[in-house]
Amino acid sequence: MQRRHFLKTAGLGAAGVAAAPFISTAKAQETITWNMVTSWPKNFPALGTGANEFAQRIETLSGGRMRVRVHGAGELVPALEVFDAVSAGTAEMGHSASYYWRGKVAASQFFTAVPFGMTTQETNAWLYYGGGQELWDEVYAKHNLKPFPVGNTTTQPGGWFKKEINSLDDLQGVKLRLPGLAGEAMNRIGVTTVNMPGSEIFTAMQTGSLDAADWVSPYNDLAFGLHQVADYYYTSAWNEPSAILEGTVNLDAWNALPDDLKAVVTEAARASNLSMISEFTFRNAQALETLVNEHDVKLRAFPEDVMQALYEASNEVIREQTENDADSKKVYDSYRAFQDTVRPSTDSGLFTYLKARANVGA
Repeated sequence: MQRRHFLKTAGLGAAGVAAAPFISTAKAQETITWNMVTSWPKNFPALGTGANEFAQRIETLSGGRMRVRVHGAGELVPALEVFDAVSAGTAEMGHSASYYWRGKVAASQFFTAVPFGMTTQETNAWLYYGGGQELWDEVYAKHNLKPFPVGNTTTQPGGWFKKEINSLDDLQGVKLRLPGLAGEAMNRIGVTTVNMPGSEIFTAMQTGSLDAADWVSPYNDLAFGLHQVADYYYTSAWNEPSAILEGTVNLDAWNALPDDLKAVVTEAARASNLSMISEFTFRNAQALETLVNEHDVKLRAFPEDVMQALYEASNEVIREQTENDADSKKVYDSYRAFQDTVRPSTDSGLFTYLKARANVGA
């Protein structure tokens, strides 16, 4: 009797021990579902699809434990309200460009593009190895956000213009869509700049509300049909020599994640960053050939007096901003110091090679 009772009790004990890890594992496998709001039209080439790929990487790397529903601009929130929506927790994630938020966070602009700043490769080095990510975390934590680089559109052209620009005088009074620090620099030399979602650019150019517009680069510009509303495409990449796309996570949602899922999101962001850079390198080459050879787009470079004026205006804008905003000064000091460090290597390596390649006709 006692023996039977012992065996029965022992059996229940073993079953209890066996059940414990099963219950724990089941709990660990509960699916976390987040929403990602974006500043791009749903499935828009590279930008919208880049957000989709980021979400898919998170699901794949997490083994399905984490899923992200991607929403195009206007589906849950307007294109230029991503920052506020993620900060408030309306959505757990966002995909956009940080210079859209310059009215809210002045220092955010340095995490998209800096006029006459670093290349894409140099910028990534600053973020991953030069302290840039840590500064970005610090600035955005004040707004309940955790940021990541999740893509880069690489070197961006100077934009589409309805008329040819032969001198600084030709820019006076031009109405141009151009955000960020570069937009403010253009204002200083007589241009009137505005910020608007990409989906509104074509109509604004068509109706005359805009005389010129910067969007992204040949791949996306071709997709929006900007060659149909402007003949001149300025290749001078002073405004965005590198253009980071940001992924943001609501900081409360981020802190609630277990460490392994935080690692999943981090690595998915890193992989998506590399993937988009590679895609733009390839797609831009194809699109530029199409624009020039099939649509007779006229490629131009800004004349020297325009470039000199833009350089001086950019320095003035940055100087004023860093004098009046402590975060901007801290971020830009780091950015500039890193650029000064890496430039000799870039100049003696990549720049010298590109000149040699051009000289020999390779």
